[in-house]
Amino acid sequence: MRLLCLRLPLPPLRPNPTTKSFFPLSSCWSRATSTRTRTRTSPTNHHHKQMSPSSSSAAAVAEGSAARRFWIAASTREAAFATYTPFLISLAAGSLPLDSFRHYLAQDTHFLHAFERAYEMAEECADDDDDKATITALRQAVLRELNLHSSVLQEWGVDPTKEIPPNPATTKYTDFLLATAAGKVDGGKGSDKMVTPFEKTKIAAYTVGAMTPCMRLYAYLGKELGFLLKQDENHPYKKWINTYAANDFEGNALRIEELLDKLSVSLTGEELEILGKLYQQAMRLEVAFFSAQLLDEPIVAPLTRYRDHKDKLVIFSDFDLTCTVVDSSAILAEIAILSHQKASQSGSDNLVNRTKSADLRNSWNVLSNQYTEEHEQCIERLLPPEEAKSLDYDQLYKGLEVLSEFERQANSRVIDSGVLSGMNLDDIRKAGERLILQDGCRNFFQKIGETRENLNLDIHILSYCWCAELIRSAFSSVGCLDGLNIHSNEFAFEGSVSTGQINRKIESPLDKVEKFKNIKSDLDSTTPSLSVYIGDSVGDLLCLLEADIGIVVGSSTTLRRVGKQFGVSFVPLLPGLIEKQRQLGKQEASVFKARSGVLHTVSSWSEVQAFILGNDFS
Repeated sequence: MRLLCLRLPLPPLRPNPTTKSFFPLSSCWSRATSTRTRTRTSPTNHHHKQMSPSSSSAAAVAEGSAARRFWIAASTREAAFATYTPFLISLAAGSLPLDSFRHYLAQDTHFLHAFERAYEMAEECADDDDDKATITALRQAVLRELNLHSSVLQEWGVDPTKEIPPNPATTKYTDFLLATAAGKVDGGKGSDKMVTPFEKTKIAAYTVGAMTPCMRLYAYLGKELGFLLKQDENHPYKKWINTYAANDFEGNALRIEELLDKLSVSLTGEELEILGKLYQQAMRLEVAFFSAQLLDEPIVAPLTRYRDHKDKLVIFSDFDLTCTVVDSSAILAEIAILSHQKASQSGSDNLVNRTKSADLRNSWNVLSNQYTEEHEQCIERLLPPEEAKSLDYDQLYKGLEVLSEFERQANSRVIDSGVLSGMNLDDIRKAGERLILQDGCRNFFQKIGETRENLNLDIHILSYCWCAELIRSAFSSVGCLDGLNIHSNEFAFEGSVSTGQINRKIESPLDKVEKFKNIKSDLDSTTPSLSVYIGDSVGDLLCLLEADIGIVVGSSTTLRRVGKQFGVSFVPLLPGLIEKQRQLGKQEASVFKARSGVLHTVSSWSEVQAFILGNDFS
């Protein structure tokens, strides 16, 4: 049982009399949790720069514009994948070998020649003088960028067009750009065969749509890295970073976004869909471009590349509000209440069942309110009077003993109330199938399933959830159950109907960390391991600290408040990894250590995947 679930009012669900069950319920849950979802995923709610869309790009174009819509979709996924590539992590840390940077500049030179040609082709298709002038100005900026690259390469005595051929990722990207600019899109007949101004304008829109991601992503990366490195005057790649962090480059990114919006106004819905696919494809090619850069040095990301492959990588994750957008306990209680409403509709014991349903809802509301009030009081009691200067794990453990006893008592009250009785197992499974996972979570667990055996990796879910079958159904419905070890509580059933009792296995912070330690100990007895724990709440705090790497998803103020008081530091993952990369060449031991007192924060599962597994497009 958890504060975050019970702070939400139960959604006003109603049975569906036309079916055997009372689904679909997902739309009701979405309404009840939409505010909560936005709170958890909005990057502006976190400490600076956790893979959020840049503030400048948010104001770049009018609300609802195509450019803004496409970037927002890409900023939580592809932008994260690009930022966490080994090349950019190493560059940001200042440890990137000069040969690697020279190779990158050569590849970028090949790319920019194609980029400049695509601008030229787009200008030929545009039929508006202002549009032509904008494209000309953007093309001139590319030529200046090419001159900068050439001057640097000439200082090193390198002719990129002769000595360093384009790699396959660069070629694939440039071929895509030039094919798009030539009108070869979705079976198109080519710009040279276009006969009407409208047809040519459409090709100009498609071309600009394929070019905009590069401009916006580089402006984003420049701002992202520029902020992190602004105090380092001696950074070897500061000039490169400053080029893309500059207001001039941001201005060009805004200019092409505004042009994209203008050109897309006359497109049909089908053509806008094609435009969006071109934008997304270009973003993925950007990620592949950065991923293909040569790098022959130890690297902290992805983690599967950092760790010794003889060692087991063990990933642990919480479930409720870490993987999901709504806590499961309120859903399970609502299913029980609706079960009695469903029975009343069958015509038998109508008045009795309606009374029982109303009584259960009232009981649940009382339990919810009591939990909320007493949980807040419990948190106040466990906090020390003064903030610790460094991690005080022993005192934190003692404090969470208080919370653990509270959680056990709260669960006992729920069991004694009878709220959880009368649920059909099929209804619980259907509820699990309809649980909405956090953005990027499904992709992460699917990727785990595909690569687990090859990567020598184990994955475990540690959860307070009252019913492990709900968790199994949630992951099974999206194809992520294979190889997933689920450790949670279980409902007691008579036949396929819940009795209201819970087989209580994990219901407190102490239970969680004990299970974590047992799993880790069993693994370490046979092979060395590197552990990651992903969580979102105070109940995860001990496990987050016991893991070699603790990752906090979301922005729980209670977690941060409690952690800070006991000497825990919360550091956004990206700057944390950049600092680890700097340490990597200075020490032989692992840069990741359990009980370090530092937890890393993220705002999306895409960051988690980019760090642990790498991206999907390399």
